[in-house]
Amino acid sequence: MAITKWSLDPTHSEIHFKVRHLMVSWVTGSFKQFNATVQTESDDITTAKVQFTADIHSISTNNEQRDAHLRTGDFFDAENHPQLTFESNNLEKIDEENYKLYGTLSMRGISKPVVLNVEYGGLAQDPWGNTRIGVSVSGKINRKDFGVSFSMVSETGGILLGEDVTINANAEFVKQAKLEKQAA
Repeated sequence: MAITKWSLDPTHSEIHFKVRHLMVSWVTGSFKQFNATVQTESDDITTAKVQFTADIHSISTNNEQRDAHLRTGDFFDAENHPQLTFESNNLEKIDEENYKLYGTLSMRGISKPVVLNVEYGGLAQDPWGNTRIGVSVSGKINRKDFGVSFSMVSETGGILLGEDVTINANAEFVKQAKLEKQAA
């Protein structure tokens, strides 16, 4: 069976994260530079293999001082670990639109298995004849599992920063040429 490669359309894709601040509100951020590819057998989404990278230097929380701090060793350590990566190993179909994506997330030199929720938006032809697929991805990780253990306590004894980080991404992919599957 032929393998189909799907390339990310960055103009119709985004990745966001959020974390609790003082446990009463949320701080949100995004990565401005990232890439992802998907490979499927023909157009069968259930066979998807996903690879994702984000440039840590492109982190943005709409506050340059905070962004600079996030790039330091207290958080992402961008100097030594300039990329965050994800590579899938299985996509489990729940129903026609919902899937569980299993894979390995790596940041700060630490790799851990994660499970993400995927909502499949479908397959469509654009006005220029290209075939596209769209997905929404969500999940939650504990930042301390990846060595991000920065912690402070407020003057009133409250925790400055939550441990759980919520991830949300929307991505659109464009079908590329089919590749013949190589014999094992």
